[in-house]
Amino acid sequence: METISSPQNSRIKNIHKLSTKARERKEQGLFVIEGARELTLSFAGGYTLDSVYVCPGLFAQSDYPEILQSIPSSILYEVSETVFQKIAYRESSDGILALARSKSHHLSDLQLPDNPFIIVLEAVEKPGNLGAILRTADAAKADAVIVCDPSTDIYNPNTIRASVGCVFTVPIAVGSNQETWAFLQNRRIQTFATELTAAQWYQDTDFTSPSAIIMGTEADGLTPFWLDNADKRIKIPMRGMIDSLNVSVSTAILTFEAMRQRGF
Repeated sequence: METISSPQNSRIKNIHKLSTKARERKEQGLFVIEGARELTLSFAGGYTLDSVYVCPGLFAQSDYPEILQSIPSSILYEVSETVFQKIAYRESSDGILALARSKSHHLSDLQLPDNPFIIVLEAVEKPGNLGAILRTADAAKADAVIVCDPSTDIYNPNTIRASVGCVFTVPIAVGSNQETWAFLQNRRIQTFATELTAAQWYQDTDFTSPSAIIMGTEADGLTPFWLDNADKRIKIPMRGMIDSLNVSVSTAILTFEAMRQRGF
């Protein structure tokens, strides 16, 4: 196992670039995974590792010590604690970080059951919100999350952190509004657009047939494209002084209502 002791090492500099720049992630086709639990989930998701960096002193406290047995020694690097602190993006870490190869997330790659439930996100603004929604999707066993016209990339480190690795366990696709609408229409999946002024309450909505909930941004909601083209508009009761919820909270409410109706 090669040892890296200098923060000026070219590999270490590249990890920093990949952590901070979406353009680098896209151009190199690589992204950063920090944490043994997240790394374990990436294995389950079929991701390919490029290289793995371990700080022995920190990794000694990991709850997943066996993970090293699954990593070829040819891509494993030992780093000092000083070096690891330079590349880590968490406040606390278990001393392992990897570079993995990103996947394509085409709509055509999605393999759906006969009666799917799908979460569609239009222009999700914050990586943390996307990560939280992926965590909800994993917990509820949603069949897919589709990101439309994304303003954040799936492999942002904050998305991976907020999802606690569920970015690797949930089927994800990326497409434009038009592509996503056509995809859902071709598969006869009913679409439910969320809107504050909708007439229909979410709890009075039938989600037991093939369904997709369409979620907009907290600031602006959905664009006219989805409000005009969705099959129905639905809303969540708001009884307080504010008129909106965090988009990840709203998504969780609707998703678990759908799962309740489906008997899951």
